[in-house]
Amino acid sequence: MKRINNFNAGPAALPLEVLQQVREELLDYHGQGLSVMEMSHRSKTFDGIIRGAEDLMKELMGIPDDYQVLFMQGGATLQFAAVPLNLMEDGATADYVNTGAWSDKAIKEARKLGKNVRVVAGSDDQNFSYIPADIPVNTDAAYLHITSNNTIFGTQFSQYPDTGNVPLICDMSSDINCRPIDVSRFDLIYAGAQKNMGPSGVTIVIMKKALLEKSPASLPTMLNYNIIAGKGSMYNTPPTFAIYIIKLVLEWMKKQGGLTAIEKTNRKKAELLYNAIDRSDFYRGTVRPDSRSLMNVTFRLPSEELEKQFIAEALEHDLLGVKGHRSVGGIRASIYNAVPLGAVEALVGFMEAFEKKNG
Repeated sequence: MKRINNFNAGPAALPLEVLQQVREELLDYHGQGLSVMEMSHRSKTFDGIIRGAEDLMKELMGIPDDYQVLFMQGGATLQFAAVPLNLMEDGATADYVNTGAWSDKAIKEARKLGKNVRVVAGSDDQNFSYIPADIPVNTDAAYLHITSNNTIFGTQFSQYPDTGNVPLICDMSSDINCRPIDVSRFDLIYAGAQKNMGPSGVTIVIMKKALLEKSPASLPTMLNYNIIAGKGSMYNTPPTFAIYIIKLVLEWMKKQGGLTAIEKTNRKKAELLYNAIDRSDFYRGTVRPDSRSLMNVTFRLPSEELEKQFIAEALEHDLLGVKGHRSVGGIRASIYNAVPLGAVEALVGFMEAFEKKNG
């Protein structure tokens, strides 16, 4: 069986162990005589799957008892609208930090809804190559919204702002569970699963239960956090198969030693790749060192022609998905949790050989 080294930004690599278990259980889940894809979401068996995923998430992330875990649909993009619709009262103002494409989309979506949005900090002055250090916190804000990791520009918050009594909202789509965090620092976290947690099709929302009462009754049902929570994430048919795989991925994370062990491996992978960039005059990193992402490593070559050649030859060496986002170009390697150290070693080896040949 051939397995390519997968550096895609999302949908992204899944642990081989998880894929093998999915294959084994695909036709007959635990003696039920059918696949998870076929079973009723109201069945006792699936209830065990979704509650098991929820419990594992609470255990691995240390989620406090006064928080609710939701499984929703529509990706993080739907949350760009859901957050202001649920948490902003009429006339309120929310603050946003703009660190690139996804936070910019969140800002625009909130404004489409007629919401008052202040951009209190950003890094657009240097093409989103860093994370702002000084983020003002306005006590009159309904919340402060940040994007913890930017897949396109390769930046990541190393420390999160202290917002005091102002709710902190975070889009963690591309770095959730890459390292331990203190969930109690946040009032709401949301993340599309397709980078670090599972396949596309399900979005995780982790929020303080006290916020649920803010959801206006007039909201459309599938955007209303309070309704989704009240129905245990099963107001309608949830993405059952995606949630099943999330449970398996969480089990895999636990077997690795939890998020502390996951972070150790992620830092080793990132250090290996960044060192290969830094010791070379041929490769040039695009992010300020203090803002570099553990998940998405971005760099440039001396010319666009060489970049095209690099991407083509990388694929010939079973290195998939290293093309930078279409909006910025260059090279990007996404080294999420499920990307093994050996894949990064193979990429670094290819980089060294490519430089010798073309430098």
